[in-house]
Amino acid sequence: MQLRFPALLALFFAALLTLSGCGALPLRAPEAGGEFRLTLLHVNDHHSHLDEEALPFMLQTSRGRERIEVAAGGFARVTAAMKEISAGAPNVIKIHAGDALTGDLYYLLYSGEADAALMNTVCFDAFTIGNHEFDDGDAALRRFIDFLHAGACRTPVLSANIRFGAGSALNPRRAPGYVLPSIILKRGGRTIGLIGITAADKTRHSSRPDPDTAFLPETEAAQAEIDRLRGQGVDIIVLQTHYGYRADLGLAGRLRGVNAIVGGDSHTLLGPATLAAYGVTPQGDYPSLARDRDGKLVCVVQAGQYAYVVGQLDLRFDARGELQGCAGTPHILIGDDFRPADRQRPPLGAAGLRAIRDDVRASGVLRITAPDAQAQRILAPFRARKLAFGAAVVAHAPRTFCARRVPGPWRDRTRSAQGDACNADPRVIAHGGQAQQLVAEAFLQQGQAYFRAEIALINAGGVRTDIPQGPVTAKAVYTMLPFRNTLVQLKLPGAQLKAALEDAIDAVLAPAPSTGAYPYAAGLRWTLDARQPKGRRLSGLQVRDGQGRYRPFDPGRIYNVATISFLADGRDHYAALASLDKSRRMDVGLEYAETFLRYVRSLPGKDKMLAPVPAQDYSTQAFIDTPAGQGRRP
Repeated sequence: MQLRFPALLALFFAALLTLSGCGALPLRAPEAGGEFRLTLLHVNDHHSHLDEEALPFMLQTSRGRERIEVAAGGFARVTAAMKEISAGAPNVIKIHAGDALTGDLYYLLYSGEADAALMNTVCFDAFTIGNHEFDDGDAALRRFIDFLHAGACRTPVLSANIRFGAGSALNPRRAPGYVLPSIILKRGGRTIGLIGITAADKTRHSSRPDPDTAFLPETEAAQAEIDRLRGQGVDIIVLQTHYGYRADLGLAGRLRGVNAIVGGDSHTLLGPATLAAYGVTPQGDYPSLARDRDGKLVCVVQAGQYAYVVGQLDLRFDARGELQGCAGTPHILIGDDFRPADRQRPPLGAAGLRAIRDDVRASGVLRITAPDAQAQRILAPFRARKLAFGAAVVAHAPRTFCARRVPGPWRDRTRSAQGDACNADPRVIAHGGQAQQLVAEAFLQQGQAYFRAEIALINAGGVRTDIPQGPVTAKAVYTMLPFRNTLVQLKLPGAQLKAALEDAIDAVLAPAPSTGAYPYAAGLRWTLDARQPKGRRLSGLQVRDGQGRYRPFDPGRIYNVATISFLADGRDHYAALASLDKSRRMDVGLEYAETFLRYVRSLPGKDKMLAPVPAQDYSTQAFIDTPAGQGRRP
């Protein structure tokens, strides 16, 4: 459930919260004695989502199980949960596994200052650099770290596989100590090494690091740092990765000496299968168990997204420091303002509320948590400016436009805040995200106004949220389209366009998939067969003419393509676009959120109703997938 997540509220927010002080401590041999327990509290991918949101769950009332809305998430709840859990847990370490930035107006307005202020109410023991921390380059990441270090916490920022170039604002000569490969903490007489890992390929291609900033292979960098720390006598090793859940499971099997992996990037909610009764679809167990190269246990966790979840991983070691087992809970943070999601339903009444509270307790995962008062006070001035900016209604949605990155029955089914209402929708499964397709259509129409565009192209990851039914505000548009991309015209040979599409699809189908690369187009449609080798996956390509008729795609023709600067620069695996001669590129300079707002303003009528894209105009007309778990990359 990806609150705002897929599978019902994108409940994929599992945030392992962790307590402890910041900074490295002197090493000391493990104390003799009995069992040692370590508690890791964590979050990941909060993406500037600092406010609570109303999310739907299927909860037991006195009338039966029904769809109930309740306040959920909000960083002040993360702060409160971290404090409450820490008070009763042994040897706590608090981890943020990356992508604190971009995704809400808070980032657009404050460039990370608001995120850092709220993160400092938790005082994380360590923060992993995620790919979106580079969305505005190395200098912007340095400014965010300055914000993070402005208070007393000075949370260490970790990544063992980033090498900042000579010109980078984060080159160690200019910014000593800003980014470290690892830190060593001490708990209960034991030394614990925390190592950061950042997804290399995705960050290089799907964000905007400086050209001379390099990213080393994740496995080699992690093992080298593990060996270095073990050589210093460190007892316990925790990787805090921004690499993706499936990638973390594979990484565990390639390493030696790691005890736990606390991850991020894929927005994966882990938890018990019983969550399905609550309208939430976890993608695996919390914790998930893996084995390293020596066959030793590795516990792998992730905490969904958007500050909806705090993960609590409990690790148990014997007197020799060997990991004996792990358990834990992905605490989904909710309020107590329960109400029927269907406004036509009668109020719940006292009996209904009692039944809901009993059901919440029985879930073992939903956690009623009051926001931390201090965190709310710190957020208040930031929020006042955000509300003033985003409150204006710019359009109306007669239905929900579901967000989904990749079509098909099993890939990346966790992007919609509407949960299975969107993620299990047959049209979404067949054709992909309705929100993504609408944005592509908006880009085509605006591209036609600027330079007679024939085709528009966007990547799935550039569209971050659903468009819920009802009024659409400026805030909602900027939250859906949060990056600083601009409209670009490309005069692109058909063969080069097809090569870019095939490259992007190859990244989506890779063992460590970059699902945000999945292409959405307007004016162009195709059939995709994931069973075929690269270069032969797309077939039946057709281009829509000015009369709305489709004609065969011509690889030898030059097409007028509207896209975003991010893809035109070759990011997110669209390298074929960057090789285009500069004379064939024209930068309009219009921000992509503003491009969508101009499309909205061009709609007829006072209410500016958003019309769904007809099925025949979806770019993915058919998606033939491999069986679940059997993706191939020839």
